[in-house]
Amino acid sequence: MFPIIPAGSATGASKNDNGIFLFGSTGAGAFTGVSNIVSNTGVVASDVAAVASGKIYTGATEYGGDKGISAFGYYEDGGPVYINTQNLISNVGVVASDTAGVGTARSKLGSCRYGTDTAIFAFGHTGSVVVSTSNLVSNVGVIASDTAGVGTARHAVMGAEFGTDQGIMAFGSGGSFVTIRNLVSNVGVVASDAAGAGTARGWSWACDYGEDTAIFAFGFNDSWVGLGMSNLVSNTGVVASDTAAVGTGRGGSGACEYGQDKGIFGFGNTGGAGWNSSDITNLVSNTGVIASDVSGVGTSRYYIAGCSFN
Repeated sequence: MFPIIPAGSATGASKNDNGIFLFGSTGAGAFTGVSNIVSNTGVVASDVAAVASGKIYTGATEYGGDKGISAFGYYEDGGPVYINTQNLISNVGVVASDTAGVGTARSKLGSCRYGTDTAIFAFGHTGSVVVSTSNLVSNVGVIASDTAGVGTARHAVMGAEFGTDQGIMAFGSGGSFVTIRNLVSNVGVVASDAAGAGTARGWSWACDYGEDTAIFAFGFNDSWVGLGMSNLVSNTGVVASDTAAVGTGRGGSGACEYGQDKGIFGFGNTGGAGWNSSDITNLVSNTGVIASDVSGVGTSRYYIAGCSFN
């Protein structure tokens, strides 16, 4: 007699009920460590007081099936400081204090889950050069040392999981914005460049939705005008052409999964290179449709991180 396998778990996919937005900037040189939990119905909670140091341009991803990790990033202390500090996120959304990290200190990198319970940080900006370096995360939240890069070195990359056990890193800038994509195998190997689709951009986030698909949305490009278009990612890692914008165009938004098969984009800079922070959120249905703006809850900010848990 065959066992009964719940929907969504037949392929080993990790599907979480809750999400979290964390970190960000509230204006020029102002960094915060506050976080906001997303319920399993997509409701964003009020601020949870900061435990970790404020930073921006950090990566975040789920790991271990029900937990999250944020790592790397940037803050200012009389000048730019690039870090590899990490913060674990428990399966109830509690952000741990700063822990010394591993790997090249950098910012503006991509991150996503791969396999069923492991994750990866890849690409980024070290302050002097862009890199394609990657770092794997074990199923207990341990970040490995640098792996030599594959693909075009760049920053402002967006990452997401797709196809139940693989990942994708796409878009970003290595001097100018691109649509390049790099798939991540179910053992964490980053593939060489593949042709992308859609408007070249970066400075945003991505998340999965449905059972095995993902979505890129919002961002900035060389004009520094907030963009609102989205691009769906199939269960084989193919990025679709642009879907017309819904919601306020902005960059520096975060995104995460919630309710096991839906997503949410939140916060962001609505005014390009100016200091125009927002707390806007947009829900993503389990068919990849982005809803109109919802007035936000929590501290308005941008260049934030997001991931799922529980």
